[in-house]
Amino acid sequence: MFENLSEKLQRVFKNLRGEGKLTAENMEAALKEIRVALLEADVHFRAVKQLIEAVKEKAMGQEVLDSLSPAQQVVKIVRDEMIKTLGTHQAKLRLANEPPSVLMIVGLQGSGKTTSAGKLAKFLAKQGHRPLLVSVDVYRPAARQQLSIVAKGIGVPVYEGTPEAANLPLELARAAKVEATQGNRDILLVDTAGRLHIDDELMVELQQLKELLGPAEILFVADAMTGQDAVRSADEFHKRLGITGVILTKMDGDARGGAALSIRAVTGQPLKFIGTGEKSDAFESFHPDRAVSRILGMGDVMSLIEKVEQNIDQKDAEEMQRKLIENDFSLEDFRDQLKQLRKLGPLESLLGMMPQIGPMAKELKNAKIDEKEFTRIVAIIDSMTHRERDNHMIINGSRRRRIAMGSGTTVQEVNQLLRQYTDARKMMKKLSGGFLGKKMGKFKFPGFGDFGIR
Repeated sequence: MFENLSEKLQRVFKNLRGEGKLTAENMEAALKEIRVALLEADVHFRAVKQLIEAVKEKAMGQEVLDSLSPAQQVVKIVRDEMIKTLGTHQAKLRLANEPPSVLMIVGLQGSGKTTSAGKLAKFLAKQGHRPLLVSVDVYRPAARQQLSIVAKGIGVPVYEGTPEAANLPLELARAAKVEATQGNRDILLVDTAGRLHIDDELMVELQQLKELLGPAEILFVADAMTGQDAVRSADEFHKRLGITGVILTKMDGDARGGAALSIRAVTGQPLKFIGTGEKSDAFESFHPDRAVSRILGMGDVMSLIEKVEQNIDQKDAEEMQRKLIENDFSLEDFRDQLKQLRKLGPLESLLGMMPQIGPMAKELKNAKIDEKEFTRIVAIIDSMTHRERDNHMIINGSRRRRIAMGSGTTVQEVNQLLRQYTDARKMMKKLSGGFLGKKMGKFKFPGFGDFGIR
């Protein structure tokens, strides 16, 4: 996410830090490079113009030019103005005073509306809501069946409707709202029809649905990979329909990030959620400040902490830390830790949340993760006896050959795993006594202060 833009902006800031003193001339050159980096990232020209003018006005002030750390001042100004472009705070969902709250999901065909509707339903269910899904797309073949499959996969009910209303979007929507009310469902997610392009027929239907349902939110789904096309579509939908927020999909791909930075500037409506993968839980609230921190290479430690809180059981974490402190960390524990780590998502995504500055920046940036390696490690440990997992010192040559055969690997790979385990055990022991301390549930990141996880 934002990788190309982040790399270019960090290069600009690095050059600024190399200057002995900032002047109007080298500041002007830096602003030109920032402008080019934003335009190459497919940021809308209007958003680029506004951002550059705001940065220039503040950065060219005598207070910044004469400061002891002018380059850092410029980074802060760019950060503040980018956050203003994206929205100064997280835009939360608006819900109706009287349930059910209707959320209309709109957008062009192929943007990921149906998948996003399912992901949002699961996201809301995890927060304690009781969502109901309905598809009113009666035009695209198997569109409603697709939503039913998605709903079944996430364990959220979907309103199928009656045969009489099968081809009537308004009747389907009306009946679904009644079903939500009678079934004690507090949120109704309406997956609407899309087109390959915007046309009057589509807009008239969406306007009729809006009038009938009185939605609390109209969420426009945009494909980040389409760049400025997504921005233009969002702007057109807003003019015709009045969207209240945006869901940006495929943010895990090689999208240049321009759509994320442009949509609010063009439509005035906030980015509320982003899709970060194909799985149903690869969906998260959009935090402008965290996104900007990642763009500028500062990482997103808060999102990483939230992932840990959501996926790692606190009691298990405390028990694991006890074992680390007491040097009682077995191969079975090592395997369980790897399984827990996999719950957090792809490792490359997790590394992307770490600050890309300082001595570890190059290593983090160039790190290549072989996800299959986790599968091999688990297979090797599973091929060991309980005694071997509990005491790796008894694993001699014949045992290593047996473990290799049982796991479909080589003796060399078994040896490599045992070395990794002993190295990890030593490192974790040091971390437990140093960075982590002896206070359960307390995490301490060197250079970034304390983050209590409760």
